[in-house]
Amino acid sequence: MKAEIYNHRVWISETDPKMIKKYFDNLLYICDFDVLDFIDYRFVPMGYTAVWLLGESHFAIHTFPEHQKTYIEMSSCNIEKHNKFIDLVNTDYGQK
Repeated sequence: MKAEIYNHRVWISETDPKMIKKYFDNLLYICDFDVLDFIDYRFVPMGYTAVWLLGESHFAIHTFPEHQKTYIEMSSCNIEKHNKFIDLVNTDYGQK
């Protein structure tokens, strides 16, 4: 077995922590990722960071509400799940 990690980083326009968590929880489920753990933190006065620990690696988000954007990063050793996740994010957020 070859050790390989597939990475994807992109900015999206959603910055609401509740919407982001709900959306990505659902997306990870749809893509059949094995969510092992989740941790998040709300910064004062604004900002939000969350990390999903996956059986296939991890997914992280960092919001920048003052700039109306969120940075997301998916790292996965499963190319099929990774590609499905990226395709759905691209469809929902108009990324290329």
